[in-house]
Amino acid sequence: MTPTQLKAFACVVRLGSVKAAAEQLSVSEAAVSMHVGQLRRELEDKLFTRTSSGLAFTPGGLRLASRAVEILGLQDRTVREVSQAGTGRRLLRIAASSLFAEHAAPGLIELFAGRADDLDVELSVRPASQFAALLAGRTVDIAIGPAPRSTPDALLHKPFLNYDVVAVADPDHPMAGRTVTAAQARDQTWLLGPSAAGEGDVVPEMVRKLGIPESHQRIFQSDAGALEETKRGSGVALAVRFAVAADLSAGRLVGVKGPGMRAQGHWAATTLPSHSQVPAAAELLRFITTPRATQAMVHGSGAKPGRFRPSVHVTLWS
Repeated sequence: MTPTQLKAFACVVRLGSVKAAAEQLSVSEAAVSMHVGQLRRELEDKLFTRTSSGLAFTPGGLRLASRAVEILGLQDRTVREVSQAGTGRRLLRIAASSLFAEHAAPGLIELFAGRADDLDVELSVRPASQFAALLAGRTVDIAIGPAPRSTPDALLHKPFLNYDVVAVADPDHPMAGRTVTAAQARDQTWLLGPSAAGEGDVVPEMVRKLGIPESHQRIFQSDAGALEETKRGSGVALAVRFAVAADLSAGRLVGVKGPGMRAQGHWAATTLPSHSQVPAAAELLRFITTPRATQAMVHGSGAKPGRFRPSVHVTLWS
């Protein structure tokens, strides 16, 4: 049983077809079929059969799929740890929702990484729906984002920060400072960050409940870009309150009141069980609930509007 064979089989399981697995691995379908055939002969198990509704896996095939992901993840982790030992450095891989990555991650990572001279942190923005699979496959060491409705028994889950999302507008906007109805809100242009195009987070849930039509949504590459355009009076935005606190205090932005104009979110950190965690993930899991970490997240640098071009927006709904 080789890593190449396991990788081919795991890809077939994940994508549901040999053809899709071959495209993903950039090899021929014959190569994937050959690797699967070798596993079948070695394990004396059909692993799966083709049906009109797709692939049907045997119990042994599903067990192998689970172990394949674990073995490949351990292989990648071992290679990485050996490489790090040679350079004297450690790597912590964090998956985060777009809202957390933009507003809270910069301050947290700066403070946490600054405590250890040998630590590098790699941050990737991923949908929360992928967190469990990323952790199980050891693609990342810790996942941070919306508190999951349910956590698999194999994972540890630690809530650490509540936050508010509020509707804001330029002081001269017709909705600024007013109490509006949902019907009035639906008639406005909404300037939104990338989290609005996701699922399972506060912002898309607010957009859904308000019933804002896609034609009235402009999705920017960042909340920072959306807010810069909001200050020009181009529409209404949904913003994390602590991220716009200074703008609200200075009158550069004004809150919009009414049903659905405010909601509370909860961020949580999810990891593998204690015995499977890399040390840096365990350290961050302990650190993330401390007052210093909270202050760093709430008062950190966040994303800089200057890094984006607010006049250019990416519409993800088309």
